[in-house]
Amino acid sequence: MPPARPRVLYVTDLAYPARGRRYGDEDVVLTSRLREHVDLALCHPRDAVALMDAFDGVVVRNSGPVLEYQDAYDAFRERATTTGTPVHNPLTGRGDMAGKQYLLDLTAAGLPVIPTVGRPDDLHRLPEAERYVVKPRRGADSIGLRVVPAAEVPGSVDGDVLVQPHIDFAYEVSFYYVDRTFQYALYAPDPERRWQLERYEPTPDDLDFARRFIEWNTLDHGIQRVDACRAPDGGLLLVELEDLNPYLSLDALDDTAREAFVSAMVTSLRRCLSGTAGPGG
Repeated sequence: MPPARPRVLYVTDLAYPARGRRYGDEDVVLTSRLREHVDLALCHPRDAVALMDAFDGVVVRNSGPVLEYQDAYDAFRERATTTGTPVHNPLTGRGDMAGKQYLLDLTAAGLPVIPTVGRPDDLHRLPEAERYVVKPRRGADSIGLRVVPAAEVPGSVDGDVLVQPHIDFAYEVSFYYVDRTFQYALYAPDPERRWQLERYEPTPDDLDFARRFIEWNTLDHGIQRVDACRAPDGGLLLVELEDLNPYLSLDALDDTAREAFVSAMVTSLRRCLSGTAGPGG
């Protein structure tokens, strides 16, 4: 008899109304390819704890903002940690998986990130601007994000939010990695249309920029997306480090690039299920 194929629970919210993105379409395409390699079932994030014991591992993909199901997510993390269930991505990420604290940590470390503070006493550390961005510490998908004039900032800092200067950037660009290996980059030429993406050919400096955050995060396998903006001085600044369930915009790729990504993810998933660390390439 042929060896039993791994059984994988694929966590997604096919109906989540993401602005400018179609979570369901992307996961239908991706799961259709993964099924060539593993036995696979889909479930909503609220159902993961009840189902996961019947599977060899869990893939967390387009499951939406954790704020929508925080209790279920906390229970899932506890269950996976207790049982040692392999999770792709691993639950040890230091980026958005753990909230927005990393933006403060990276600012303090002097890395190229949009300057971020979280206390009223630190507002003086931010560069002067006419407007500022105020966002929840555990926000996602722009939930709760506000742009306020400078005069309103002191009254907006209550310990549960972060503050950044509003930057008039030229465009946003995202770098996609699997097992710490670069796969492709996409950018939004029009800042007002974040999810109208086109292929982007990164320079060596661009890749050096993104690589610093991949190395900082220390995940040995899984999918990560480094979101950045092109600042007025021409340099890149980190916007977000997505390491929980980054949308992949696979529909913006040609067939060759899409197949290369799927192949890399299959290899990564096999490493995850076998407990083998990925390369640092």
